[in-house]
Formats: sequence, C-alpha cells, structure tokens
Amino acid sequence: MELPYRRFGRTNLKMPVLSLGGMRFQKSWDELKFSEISRNEQKKVENILNISNKFGFNHIETAKYYGTSEIQLGMGFKSTKKIPKIIQTKIPPNHDPKLFEAELMNSFEKLQVKKIDLLAIHGINTPEHLYQAVKDEGCIDILKKFQKENLIGHVGFSTHGESSLIEKAISTNLFDYINLHWYFINQTNSRVIDLAHKYDLGVFIISPTDKGGHLHTPSTKIMELCTPLHPIVFNDMFCLRNKKVHTISVGIANEKDFDLHLEAVSLLPKSEHYIPKILNRLEEESIKSLSYEWYKGWDKNLPNWQNTPGGINIPVLIWLSNLIDSFDLEQFAKSRYQLLGNGGHWFPGNNANSLDDDVCESQLLKVLENHITPKKVIKKLRVLKEKFGGKSLSRLSSN
Repeated sequence: MELPYRRFGRTNLKMPVLSLGGMRFQKSWDELKFSEISRNEQKKVENILNISNKFGFNHIETAKYYGTSEIQLGMGFKSTKKIPKIIQTKIPPNHDPKLFEAELMNSFEKLQVKKIDLLAIHGINTPEHLYQAVKDEGCIDILKKFQKENLIGHVGFSTHGESSLIEKAISTNLFDYINLHWYFINQTNSRVIDLAHKYDLGVFIISPTDKGGHLHTPSTKIMELCTPLHPIVFNDMFCLRNKKVHTISVGIANEKDFDLHLEAVSLLPKSEHYIPKILNRLEEESIKSLSYEWYKGWDKNLPNWQNTPGGINIPVLIWLSNLIDSFDLEQFAKSRYQLLGNGGHWFPGNNANSLDDDVCESQLLKVLENHITPKKVIKKLRVLKEKFGGKSLSRLSSN
C-alpha cells in the first residue's frame, strides 16, 4: 500500500501520515565511528530503509543526539541509493551560535546529503532554550543563513516543554513546523495543536507508541479495552483522525514493527466506526476505576513542581497513578517515574522518593490546600514510591 499524504502546514510539503523515526534502530546511543558498526548492524538499518521506501515512508526523522543514527542513515542512503524526499534532523539549541553551527555541519557530514529539508531546534523545553533559539544572532539566524544558501528547507522545533512555553514559541512566527507529544493518554497539548493550525505550522507527533504508553508491550487490560484493534492501531488512528495532525512518528526497531502502523492507515477511512466506541469504553473504565469525581477533577489546583517541596512533580505522578488504576500501564508508569529527577529538562521535577524523608505530609498539604482531596493525592504518591522507589532510570541520551 502507498501511504496517504497531508500538506505539512506552510512548508507545503506533501507529508506521509507515517514518518520513519530514526531513534530505535541504530546500533548505539553513543556516538561511534562507522568502523565500530558491524555489517549485520548496518544491514538492519538498510533493510528498514528499503522496507520504508517500499511503503512510501519518504520522510525520515533523526537527530544529532540519537547516537549512531545519523551516521548509519547516511551510509544507508549511500548503500541503498535511495535518499528519502524529506530528511529531517534536529540540533539542540546552544548559547554559542558558533557551536550550534558546528554541530549542524557535523550532521550534514554524517548524513552525506546536500540539503536537509527540515531542520528542527531540538528540545525547546525551557525559556532559556527558546531565548537561545530566537535571540538576535542566535540559532535561528544561523539556520536562515543556511536557508539562503539552499542547504536547509524549513525550520521547526521539537519540545517536551509545558504548553505555555510551546505557545510562546509558536507565537514568535519564526518556525514552520513543530514536533510535539500528543496522543490518547496525553492530550495536554490539544490547544497547542489548535494554535499551530492557526499559524499554519506542520504538526509532527513524537513517539506515539512508546511515550503513548509502551504500546509495543501493552497490558492485557488495554488490549481488551481497545478490541478489536491493537492499542498501537487505535492510538495511531486516534492521532490521525485529527486533521490538524499531519504525521506521526513510527519508531521502528525491527522489520516487523511496520505492520500495525500500516494496518492503522488502512483502517483510517473507518475511524468514526472504531474510535468513538473505544473512546467511550476507555472513559467508562476510567470512571469506574477512579470514581467520577476524581476523573473529572484530579488535575484541578495541583501545584507545579517548581512550587512543591522537594520539586515533586505531582501532576505527572498522579497522571501515572491514574494510568495504572485505569489501564494497568504499570511498566510505562515505572519507567516515567524513574526518569523524574534523572532526565533533566526532558523530564523535569522529581519523583516521590523524598516523601516522608525530606518532604513531610504537612508541607504537601499546604500546597494542596485547594485540591478536592489532598490526602488522597499524598496516598497515591506513597503508593508510587512503594512500587517504584529506590530505583532510577536515565534518559537514553543525556543531552
């Protein structure tokens, strides 16, 4: 089958609804020389490139800090003689524009291409990152210079930041597209997508399968609730039924990982037959598991982590608790819990490990005084600490 296309905002590119994400099929998260990559390891990348080309994945997205991804893709393009029509890579913002430019040149060298069609500033997660990107003679000005030389097509940004920050970045009107998180279990950025549509930005959804609940290893409960669809198929269709979304990332680790995503696209014309029924079932299960009052009001008047003793990220932790109670997404919740406090600006704030040690209940009750049930929040934090405390997990790339 050939993938359908959508206009990628004001870039006017014909974007396939599925994009090949380059984060999961590389050899290593360390930046290695190509000589350190075995022929079998490189052959895997080339096989995935050939399959993606067959199905019309003409957009490939990678990043400087995806370990060996750029260098393996560059060698793969050379070996297969099939360069995708749309190549995207991402460079992190830098206070020093010269260092930013040097990293950009390094990506050109690794990818072995004459032009990068989409160049994103990677990880505008804090106000400082946004300032580094848009200040006079900053990162954007470097990219404009490359655009004038026809080395770069369009400029965007990726983000794990808060919605208010993302809205500020969009409102600068300096970007042509955005990579952001939005899927069934996390719809926080719905208003952001509406604003991106107003500015005619291309909208690329990051990691809907992995960050969308570890759907490559779904719980039995979420499998049953999504019947007759696999959770990956449901989530892809959920994202793509929103016409303001133009493409979603498919994080391929091996050749078989294409199948469910292609199934989702084949069923896309029948979205209104499948998705509303499954959404109703998921909502009913959430209300049953959490209570109606909690389901409707758990996120109201929660303090942000910056204003919470110990920097505990209560909104994220209670969201994870709800996912466990509603859908048995325990392994996903465990990984996200253990990243808090260890993932830097990508996963800000801390988990609940300091509760009862450095942070006492009375301190939390004070910042929770406007919540519907403060003691229930604290009880849920204790349960998470008991389940997952004492362990840590680092982001795959520390940058």
